Amino acid sequence: MKVLLIDSNHPILQSGLEKLGCVCEEDYFSTKQQIEEKISGYDGIVIRSRFNIDQQFIDKATNLKFIARVGAGLESIDVDYAEKKGINLISAPEGNRNAVGEHALGMILALFNNLKKADLEIRQGKWLREANRGIELEGKTIGIIGYGNMGKAFAKKLKGFEVEVICYDIKEGVGDENCKQVTLEELQEKTDVLSLHTPFNKLSHHMVNSAFINNFRKPFYLINTARGSAVVTDDLVEALESKKILGACLDVLEYEKLSFENLFENDSFPDAFDYLIHSENVLLSPHIAGWTVESKVKLAQTIVDKVDALFFSKEPVQIENEVKRVTGIGGLFFKSDNPAKLKEWYKKHLDFNTDDWGATFWWKDNNGNPACTQWSPFKSDTVYFSPSTKDFMFNYRVEDLSGLLNKLKEEGVAVIGNIEEYDYGKFGWILDPEGNKIELWEPKDVAFLS
Repeated sequence: MKVLLIDSNHPILQSGLEKLGCVCEEDYFSTKQQIEEKISGYDGIVIRSRFNIDQQFIDKATNLKFIARVGAGLESIDVDYAEKKGINLISAPEGNRNAVGEHALGMILALFNNLKKADLEIRQGKWLREANRGIELEGKTIGIIGYGNMGKAFAKKLKGFEVEVICYDIKEGVGDENCKQVTLEELQEKTDVLSLHTPFNKLSHHMVNSAFINNFRKPFYLINTARGSAVVTDDLVEALESKKILGACLDVLEYEKLSFENLFENDSFPDAFDYLIHSENVLLSPHIAGWTVESKVKLAQTIVDKVDALFFSKEPVQIENEVKRVTGIGGLFFKSDNPAKLKEWYKKHLDFNTDDWGATFWWKDNNGNPACTQWSPFKSDTVYFSPSTKDFMFNYRVEDLSGLLNKLKEEGVAVIGNIEEYDYGKFGWILDPEGNKIELWEPKDVAFLS
């Protein structure tokens, strides 16, 4: 395959493609029109954001098999038209998601603790401790809009900060162990810090405007590491002045050019931008959230890996629709010489709410639904743990028991017996390498509430 590289990237991108058998050519300076005149001679093109790949360009690219963008989104490409022409589109959000997550967290911590302001004051000989008293992230609700690669990375970074993390996304079922998916209304009701991780599209364009901002019940802080066009800067400034938005961390601005390489062609700044650059409660960075030494390597390697999977690998890696595995602990089961007496002890001394089966601990899953974990002592002569000879057995919660057991069989895992179904869910059993019997449970928690 003959591939044209029109933006400079990490060297491993070109070397990786060449190892696959591609013939790579570089052209970092020709105009778009000049590249259109020769693009028919290439099977693939790799870009960042140098120019738009529109219908005219695609019509000239008569042999193009893929367009790869070394970045998270595909906004510089006419996606619908390219797909209509049978061209594979490749992006690399996996490559810089960690960098974006770290940058978003770093910005809000810096803003909360007045680090930029304090640093500048000390350099001027000012030692103002009370004036720079910060606030803590702990106890706050972080709302994320757009829960894809970037949003998930940010939520993961928030683990350990003792915050509630919620998200809104147009796709259903994207919540995970790090974040609860909610409606937009609930997000606007609860959020203290809002972080945007939306792609560039019609839905996100000017999404954060006066009406959107005023729908939040509480004053909040804003983080934008997504696209500048998602925020109406004039409306943001108005909200900052009224204290509806308490502060803003902006890695992107709506004034950016397509290439993200510059803002203004002269020194005439819009009034809203002039306000931002003079505000102590605004932190700015030049679209560098995903722009780390490590992400440059990861982005390049991700493109190579995806080209490999599409055109060269005999066994392409399955990325989407992977069977979900264990989602939580469903039960702790163990042998006891006297289960009844032991349950009484736990009830008296540890306040276990025991019944004939043991004790049930209630909690909520990622979607806010009631879920439970069972604690149960069994008689010492029980055969329920067989063929394991151990004195304990764990029960793990799963979402698709049948699909998971089929997957485990393919992987050579020992599956015991057949699936059994009851009012409170489906059960299956496997053995681990040390002979421990594991019970897998696809639960119907509501059965325990009736």
